[in-house]
Order: sequence, then C-alpha cells, then structure tokens
Amino acid sequence: MIENMIMLQAAPQGGMGGSMIWIILILVVMWVLMLRPQRKKEKEERKFREGLKKGDRVVFSGGIYGKVNSVDTHTVEVEVSNGVVLTVEKSMIQPAPETKTTEEKK
Repeated sequence: MIENMIMLQAAPQGGMGGSMIWIILILVVMWVLMLRPQRKKEKEERKFREGLKKGDRVVFSGGIYGKVNSVDTHTVEVEVSNGVVLTVEKSMIQPAPETKTTEEKK
C-alpha cells in the first residue's frame, strides 16, 4: 500500500502549455460573449444618432421623452413639452421605446 502512495506522488505534472491553452480559450470566450455584443450595440446607437432628424421621438438617458426640433454636429434641440426646448448632447439621446418596436416589426 505504501508503494502505491509513492507511485501516485511521483506522477508527472502538466506543463505550462496546457494552462496557456485554457487562458487563451477563456479570453476568446469572454470576447465572444461580452465584448462583441457590446460593440454591436454601440455601433447601432452611433448609427441612430447620426440618422437623427426633425420629428424623431427620443428619450434622454435620464428618462425624459421628447421630439427632435433640430440637429447640429454635437447637439440636438429636443422639445419636451409645448414651448419647452432643451439643447442636449447627442451622446445622451436614445431611441424612444415605441420607436424601437416599430423598427423591429419592419
């Protein structure tokens, strides 16, 4: 029995090649599952912001809904109520939920 224990302890250990393969595999899986969808979402949001035009319904990242009055290079004027117009940075605007559902149906 003691001889069996000695043989088990003397078993060769795996090299670094096996662990490197696992690390690379984990990084590839992380890129596919996390980073790629995030980049796709950012690309869609950028495309939406570049295509803004007068009359589009939008929502601010803070939850305020409005309708686009005019679009400049970096800013957008949005009417949130009758006669109340806010000038907002383009990066703070998202498509209104009803706009998303209408586009998804097409």
